[in-house]
Amino acid sequence: MKTINHEYSWRKSSCWLLITWGLVATVSVCGAQDLSQRSEEKTAPIPGSASLTGSGATNWHYGAYIDVGYIGNFNFPDNQLWRNRATAAHHNQLSPNMGLAYVRKDATDSSRWGMELGFQGGRDSEEFAFLVGERRVDGSDVLRHVHRANVSYLAPVGNGLTITAGLFNSLIGYESLYAKDNANYTRSWIADNTPYMMFGVNAQYPLNDTLTVTAFVVNSYYHLAHPNDLPSYGGRWIWKATPRLTLMQTLYGGPDQTDTSPEFWRLYGNHIVEWKGDDVTVAASFDIGTESIAAQPGRPRAFVMGGNMVVRWHITGPWSVILRPEFYWDRNGRWTGSEQFVKAITSTVEYTLPYKWTNTVVRVEHRYDDSTGVGGGFFKNGGTRPDVVGLAREQHLLLLGVLVSFDSP
Repeated sequence: MKTINHEYSWRKSSCWLLITWGLVATVSVCGAQDLSQRSEEKTAPIPGSASLTGSGATNWHYGAYIDVGYIGNFNFPDNQLWRNRATAAHHNQLSPNMGLAYVRKDATDSSRWGMELGFQGGRDSEEFAFLVGERRVDGSDVLRHVHRANVSYLAPVGNGLTITAGLFNSLIGYESLYAKDNANYTRSWIADNTPYMMFGVNAQYPLNDTLTVTAFVVNSYYHLAHPNDLPSYGGRWIWKATPRLTLMQTLYGGPDQTDTSPEFWRLYGNHIVEWKGDDVTVAASFDIGTESIAAQPGRPRAFVMGGNMVVRWHITGPWSVILRPEFYWDRNGRWTGSEQFVKAITSTVEYTLPYKWTNTVVRVEHRYDDSTGVGGGFFKNGGTRPDVVGLAREQHLLLLGVLVSFDSP
């Protein structure tokens, strides 16, 4: 491992590198029922930020969530698993994918300290915080059950500077670990291979009514991975270009291998455009990442790229339909563990049943994935030999998900 001096010399040029990454562009059209609220785990201001509660409203919130689904996989894999995936990965069986309970206090002008604490369990909490083969922090089997654990302070600086420390929602990406906050039941490929949570410190500041910037220092790309003892860095901006159009970009850079030399740092960029209409929302995401792999002969440069578009149409009353086409290219297998190019399309029908402070969502969903490349494929029934798992190029899923939320006003 290189000495920490390398990290300090790299820090001087890291800002320049992140600005260079900002030249990566994303172009899309967007519009659904208020998807930014449904995806608040990813796209709205972090819990405990400068959003204020109305007069007479409490700053304290509490709630619980249960997610149970049955995913039918028409490949009927012997191991009942979705290859290379962390969420909704158990198939052809009734699966308790997530359960959580939380308490949160918002930071406001009148009460500047905030906090959030929550605990979770279920199959979606098993492998969401690691890349394949990464060294894990000690006690990760227990720590994966922590939903959030942070404190925040709204400092009386200019328009309000919110500082949050601890385990907080990821500042990368559009989709949440929790299906209730997303348009579709299953997550996209770029969502499953970017962090759902971060551990460290972030500072968020609204420059004006339309532009908010955030800087963060975190322990690693995935908060339960432990490749070394050095931190990683990043920043995010959110620009509300018009009342209906929002653009967001997050840039990340840090050492995610045992060799922490600058040449082996991971660089990652996430880009989002969202347009919200009265009944239609369209949101597009594009991600790109790279790093050279120190432990492999020739130190090859790994490269990953993916994108998707979520189109949500609120038809009438409790009914909505959602369509999400996507692609994902893991050239070296660094992110998924397999060298592959994936194309997928997901279609969802949703029925929502709110009652007082509870909300029940029933989703019926079909998903088709096609994986090509040297390491591509999905588990199927029967192998080439008793000790070799069979793979199929395509996979069809048909699922029923029931999501029940209990949230205080």
